[in-house]
Amino acid sequence: MHHKSELFVAVQRLLPKHWLSRQVARLAESRMIWLKTLLIKRAMHSFDIDLSEADRPKIDEYHSFNDFFTRSLRAGVRPIDPKVDAIVSPADGAISQIGTLEADRILQAKGVHYSAAQLLGDTQHAKNYLNGAFVTVYLSPSNYHRVHIPCEGRLLQTRYIPGELFSVNKLTAQGLPGLFSRNERLVCEFASPSIGNFCLIFVGAMLVAGIETVWGGVESPGQGSMRSQQFHKHDLYFAKGEELARFKFGSTVIMLFQENRCNWLTTVTAEDEVKVGELIATQLNTYAPLDVSPQSLSE
Repeated sequence: MHHKSELFVAVQRLLPKHWLSRQVARLAESRMIWLKTLLIKRAMHSFDIDLSEADRPKIDEYHSFNDFFTRSLRAGVRPIDPKVDAIVSPADGAISQIGTLEADRILQAKGVHYSAAQLLGDTQHAKNYLNGAFVTVYLSPSNYHRVHIPCEGRLLQTRYIPGELFSVNKLTAQGLPGLFSRNERLVCEFASPSIGNFCLIFVGAMLVAGIETVWGGVESPGQGSMRSQQFHKHDLYFAKGEELARFKFGSTVIMLFQENRCNWLTTVTAEDEVKVGELIATQLNTYAPLDVSPQSLSE
């Protein structure tokens, strides 16, 4: 398996990944009926995509391949766990890894680690998450591709970090150290009144034609230098389970919680399939409730 993953990574190094992603983006946005119908039918066959839960169950109801790929679901098919202390899955997908940081180190695959500082693109910021909790959720092309907030919170800041666009599947994770800290990504930090700050990191991948947030629109591949945006003075509050963003092809979401704030369920382990709203952890409410109003955060 080790030699196979190394070969898979080597082939990817030779590919013009950003160029390929831009070409895929153009095709995926096309509204030519014959083209979008062909792409949708091929995807449904190749990835065994089921539209029975979709808000629009017929392919002729979609304007483009991206419209199909980022489809919404029917109301009620992803119930959000109602318990007050619930932390829920942010996406449909498979858990790649889950656990606790070893100081600054996050497990990527067996025997492979990377640092929170590299992932977040800021050493000082990463110190807030030393010995914290993390989970990595991989979204395959067959999955529902919208991402939701795991517990209530207010958006504090985002950081777009340009990078590579390696595939994020199991083979690449095993063969490429620092995969998630090398790929293009969008770091989003939130403040929760019950457990403090936490991060969701949307990791781009080969053929991902953009990450679209509900507050800022599309973050497209290859958009130049790192950039940060502050939202402390904005009233961007999300209730548990609300939609945050959508991927325009398969990729990965990583969640980081601070130390002693999150307790993963013992029944949730690596390679488990999860769905939006499903209970994956409970909050450790060992801290006094925080005031996360825009006024308090901007002071």
